[in-house]
Amino acid sequence: MPKKPENDALVTEITPRSQDFSRWYLDVVRRAELADYSPVKGCMVIRPYGYAIWELIQQAFDRRFKATGHVNAYFPLFIPEGLLQKEADHVEGFSPQVAYVTHAGGEALEEKLVVRPTSEAIIGTMYAKWVQSWRDLPILINQWANVVRWEKVTRPFLRTTEFLWQEGHTAHETEAEAEEETLKMLGVYQEVVESELAMPVLTGRKTDSERFAGALRTYSIEALMGDGRALQAGTSHNLGQNFAKAFEIKFQARDKSLQYVWGTSWGVSTRLVGGLIMTHGDDSGLILPPRVAPYQVVIVPIPRGNWQETVLPKAQAIRDELTAKGIRVMLDDRDSQTPGWKYAEWEMRGVPLRLEIGPRDVENGQVVLVRRDTREKTPTPMAELATRVPALLDDLQRALFERAVQFRQEHTTRVDSWDEFKAVMEGRPGFVIAPWCGSAACEAEVKAETQATIRNLPLGEQRSGGACIKCGKAAVAEAYFAKAY
Repeated sequence: MPKKPENDALVTEITPRSQDFSRWYLDVVRRAELADYSPVKGCMVIRPYGYAIWELIQQAFDRRFKATGHVNAYFPLFIPEGLLQKEADHVEGFSPQVAYVTHAGGEALEEKLVVRPTSEAIIGTMYAKWVQSWRDLPILINQWANVVRWEKVTRPFLRTTEFLWQEGHTAHETEAEAEEETLKMLGVYQEVVESELAMPVLTGRKTDSERFAGALRTYSIEALMGDGRALQAGTSHNLGQNFAKAFEIKFQARDKSLQYVWGTSWGVSTRLVGGLIMTHGDDSGLILPPRVAPYQVVIVPIPRGNWQETVLPKAQAIRDELTAKGIRVMLDDRDSQTPGWKYAEWEMRGVPLRLEIGPRDVENGQVVLVRRDTREKTPTPMAELATRVPALLDDLQRALFERAVQFRQEHTTRVDSWDEFKAVMEGRPGFVIAPWCGSAACEAEVKAETQATIRNLPLGEQRSGGACIKCGKAAVAEAYFAKAY
């Protein structure tokens, strides 16, 4: 990402989504102080507000990982080039994006070091040391880390040269156990993204051409953004025995035979912050689901008369009461800005609920609650805040998810012919469901002619019959196509 010139425009001046969705996105990222451009090409600085969102997402995942028996560890950032070369498909898949360290300490290195694009090679090497017997299995390890992939075109959060993520790496006795793990973690991803980020996702299997380099099968969760483009929000890979054979991860089985483990890997990244912005935001900026909002409530005192003696103490008491209920609260008592400016700023930052309190409210024993999603204003007795605020936050979380589901339904189209497919694909239509013969050639031709890719092949029962929209041969599956980030 090249460094952008500073812009002194007011915080409320954001490019309308309908005018330029890409510009709107960048405006929101910068003006909500989620991230900034860095002097390093393609890299971003995640600012405190953006990092606070990521921390809440991270915590939600981490709880589920540990509840399913996984533990966290940490592996080195640098990988000897020779280790990466052991798995040929893996190397071929990542070679255009790999960054190398060739000199250190003023001297050329005997062997180049790879800056990890992913950690299968280094982790596989360690698992080969740790696994001797079936009693050592399964290994269920996750790491929270950064990775580097040398991207040509970057955009904050969505695609950067360096990004933050988690990568789970597991080893199992049988293929069935590995497949169960792969699908289990895909389910964990779906549950967290839908329940915490209020972002509906489509779960399914990637085609062979979109499969992770070196994997047996790749599954993904796919979300639909506000401009009708799809976003791959997370992936889970059944690695089969490919990496086990490359890195000699063997164990003595229960029948005393020597066997290779069955592996999996799975990951989500800071790309989810970008998905959050594009799923829920509007022309005023962010709209954050309460469960991942750094501040769930912002209290704005109205500075009239001797407000610091009358209004402020009440506002502080309300903050303390809500905080004691486990709610994340910001009391904006700055006297350098007007209430109207604060309203616009906190709307732009996506705080789910605003609480306004002035001298007259104190006299009447009430406050005004304002929802970020609907801007609905509700006068509320102070005595009821401890119950009303949590209920409102729950309702807002639910409403954002339902709104996103409705948007996806309205932007999903089923077609049966190539002409119809091309017509629907004009612009950015959302998901297009179409029969596909299973041919990589047809898949590539569709992409070349329309920019649409198969996002995944949904799990569960498929409609049978039909002819491939591209070649007319018998279809093997209904695929979800979309233009994607």
